[in-house]
This record gives sequence, C-alpha cells and structure tokens, in this order.
Amino acid sequence: MKAKVNIPRIIYITGVVAFIIGSIDPLEGSVVIAAGSALISLSTFLNSDRHWKIFTGSLVMILTGVIFLFYLSSLGGFGGNSSLSWWWGLLIIPYPVGWLTSVVFLIIRAFKKSGKPAESRKTEV
Repeated sequence: MKAKVNIPRIIYITGVVAFIIGSIDPLEGSVVIAAGSALISLSTFLNSDRHWKIFTGSLVMILTGVIFLFYLSSLGGFGGNSSLSWWWGLLIIPYPVGWLTSVVFLIIRAFKKSGKPAESRKTEV
C-alpha cells in the first residue's frame, strides 16, 4: 500500500531548513531566509494552521526589509561617506523584526508539538 505524501509538511520542513541555513549569515543569506519564510507561510496556510497570519506578516516584513536592504546597497549604502544619512537604515528594520518573529513562533510550534498534556506525562506504577 502506498503511503500518502504530505506536501504541506514537506514544504514546511524545506522552509525551516532554508530559514536556518540563511540564518547562518543573515546579510548574505537574506534571500534564502525570505524563501524559507515564504515556504513556511505557504505550508501553514495550506494546513489552515492558527499561526498562518503571523507567518505571513513575518514574510511581508522580511521581504520589505530585504528589498530595502538591496535598494540601499545599490545606492552605495547609508551613513559614513555615503550621500544617505543613517536614518535610511530604519527602512531595513522590518527584516530583523520579521526574522525574530518567525524564530519565536517556530520555537513555540516546536515545543507545542513535542509537548504532551500533563495527564499523559504521569508515570504509572
């Protein structure tokens, strides 16, 4: 008998792996983090998970921050000898906020899935 393939689960695991790999170097891996976040958001939406709105909001924040990161980089950066002041750096803030939100909710989901109810943890003698 063939086992049924759970596509949203495969998408979720791929997204988490991409998210972790991109987090090794958050600046160079920003595109990988954005792709991983998109896969996580898609899989939680397909599963009708209760956190799908949070992951989608995090995806929007990550994409916004990454787009501005690349845009400011194409202009030569900000601060220092650049023509842009340090205040332009505030446009990048959604990227780490979205990343941190995703990390927190991935950890929460990991502990909720592995945790058992208090009644089943009791040992029988």
